[in-house]
Amino acid sequence: MSVTQEPVTQEPVTQEPVAREIDPAALADIVKFEHMLDAYLRGDMDEDRFRIFRLNNGVYGQRQGGHNQMLRVKVPYGSLTPEQLETMGSIADTYSRGWGHITTRQNIQFHFVQLEQVPAVMRDMASVGLTTREACGDTVRNVTGCHLAGACPFEVLDISPWAEATFRHFLRNPIAQRMPRKFKINFSGCTTDCGQAMFNDVGVMAVARPRPDGTLEPGFRVFFAGGLGANPHPAQALEEFTPREDLLQTIEAVLRVFDHYGNRDNKLRARMKWLVDTMGVDELRERVFKERRFLVGSSSWPGGIPPYVQEVGDAPAGVSTAVAPTPVGVPVKLRLNGESPYQKWETANVVRGVAKGTVSAYAYARLGDVTSDQFRGLAQIQREFDVEVRVTNRQNVVFRGLTEAQLPELHARLAAIGMAEAGAELARDVVSCPGADTCNLAVTQSRGLASDIGQALEDAGLAEVGGIRINISGCTNSCGQHHISDLGFLGVERRAHGQSAPGYQLMLGGYVGQTQIEFGEKAMRLPAKAAGQAAVRVIGRFADERSGGESFRSWLDRSGGPKAVAELLKDLDEFPTPDERPDYYVDFDEQGPFTGEVGVGECAGT
Repeated sequence: MSVTQEPVTQEPVTQEPVAREIDPAALADIVKFEHMLDAYLRGDMDEDRFRIFRLNNGVYGQRQGGHNQMLRVKVPYGSLTPEQLETMGSIADTYSRGWGHITTRQNIQFHFVQLEQVPAVMRDMASVGLTTREACGDTVRNVTGCHLAGACPFEVLDISPWAEATFRHFLRNPIAQRMPRKFKINFSGCTTDCGQAMFNDVGVMAVARPRPDGTLEPGFRVFFAGGLGANPHPAQALEEFTPREDLLQTIEAVLRVFDHYGNRDNKLRARMKWLVDTMGVDELRERVFKERRFLVGSSSWPGGIPPYVQEVGDAPAGVSTAVAPTPVGVPVKLRLNGESPYQKWETANVVRGVAKGTVSAYAYARLGDVTSDQFRGLAQIQREFDVEVRVTNRQNVVFRGLTEAQLPELHARLAAIGMAEAGAELARDVVSCPGADTCNLAVTQSRGLASDIGQALEDAGLAEVGGIRINISGCTNSCGQHHISDLGFLGVERRAHGQSAPGYQLMLGGYVGQTQIEFGEKAMRLPAKAAGQAAVRVIGRFADERSGGESFRSWLDRSGGPKAVAELLKDLDEFPTPDERPDYYVDFDEQGPFTGEVGVGECAGT
């Protein structure tokens, strides 16, 4: 269906969020936070103890110091209701700076929240069923999942209820507190792996195996001990097939092994991935199996299919008999040229193939940012269209359960709130961590670079090239996931003509999918102000030389690899003198000279 539809200007209707009774456990968390905060402000609790406490409650100190805090809200597998979206809009206006930020792990973050106001924000969130509990700290973090789960034409199981059951099992669970380090769990419904199972502490992928009668049994393949950061590790396969009734106890067994053997003396070597190096994957695997075998003796044993999964079901979406499925994870077209705005959006942002002819469509959130008016506009659309909404690990929003007839109106409504750009998942969809805007650990202003690259691609006519993913991190911790993108940029300090200057390490060829992962390889270092032009040259050459449907990694390999492609960029790695180009010595969105100083990290994002 291709219908030209002009954007319609429509003011979002503000509706008060529908509050519900606060869950007693959530209320207890908030009351305890109020007591601990009061003790801290009175000087009766020392800084170190309070820091650990607030981190476990999703409250993270900012670069600006003082009582400026980042508040991280868990959004399990990215699923949101209209009331939750409206509440986020209210929080953005009342307590933050008018907008929130979608993270690469499907959280929503609010910055510049004052410490004294945190309990009020927690109450607002809890009133619509959201929590910040264990969004930071050495805990089980937000349980993430494929944003198309339950709407994907290729899924083996709908992993949504499994992610929800896992979230519920570990939230406030005594075994998931005060671990050696953070613990991350991801779910994908098929081997396309949109949920990114291959670089997490536990990555769960729905698969099927043949039964003796020739039918297929749906279940899971579990991967474990993966991670990014300065030393990325691919996740390892635990076993070929994990039956549905064994999944949750398998995840708990992995977590318990980590808790038993993780390094509590050195935070830099504390993540589960380091156990692969210290004891070997075979020994680590056997310890998980042993833990799982005897877990039945624990009061927390979660064996069998979780009640929530039994209640709501996990049958896959299936495909429509009327429409051929849209390939997932593969660009539909190489470029989007010569079409109307609606046609481009429909081509690039719509995924078809769900049973009964329903479709899904992306709303584009530039840099992962959503303003308060956009939160409210998204809520209004969701309520009136009667559809599901999820945030994605590429920092966008997806509407699910649409009909073909709703698409033109949806595009018009998204255009009215500035979220109808074609190319969520195309080249213009640059992913970035918050960077030095707010993060203590960031070396560079990664958001500024993301904006600069996006504009450079727009100017060069390359913003709508498919099959390209660009990710940026402001430091080695890889919150922006630069290791697993086609073009990855890592913030570094450079020195030239006796001065410090912002720079980036360019990495090429990262990939995750089909139970495989390739970490990007180092190509070269660049001045920050030359990185946008570097992206234009690489993507321009790829667009000109690729064969139909060819991946960036395949093109890179036949072009001689990262070092060969970097030869095109050598002239960009030159710093003019400070007198010639003073801007080369000032980072994006900054006024004064660049310094590579960083603060003390509280909760490094790896």
